[in-house]
Amino acid sequence: MITRFALFEGTVGEENIASFRTAVLQRLVPLWTQFPGNSDVRVMFGEERDEGAPEFPLVLAISYPDRATMDAALDSAARHQSKVVTEEVTKAYFKGRIHHHVTERHEFIG
Repeated sequence: MITRFALFEGTVGEENIASFRTAVLQRLVPLWTQFPGNSDVRVMFGEERDEGAPEFPLVLAISYPDRATMDAALDSAARHQSKVVTEEVTKAYFKGRIHHHVTERHEFIG
């Protein structure tokens, strides 16, 4: 299992947090959940962080069974549409950068 994270590193103005989160939930989540082959989509909004740590108002995690499935999802119509909507949402509310990381997942239940 692999997970591709989109880390939104930057800021959303205090006055725009609610609007940003609403736009993500109403406009982007419906697209992200359409990515073919995904096993789960997790949207996490930053609430607090250590002093001096970078700010991440949003972390998106989409998991796939393997790299080929992820690559197909990244070439899908839903992904291409989500890039357009992401640009609209970030232009309106977010100042910073978005970077992506692919991880191999290992789970342990204790």
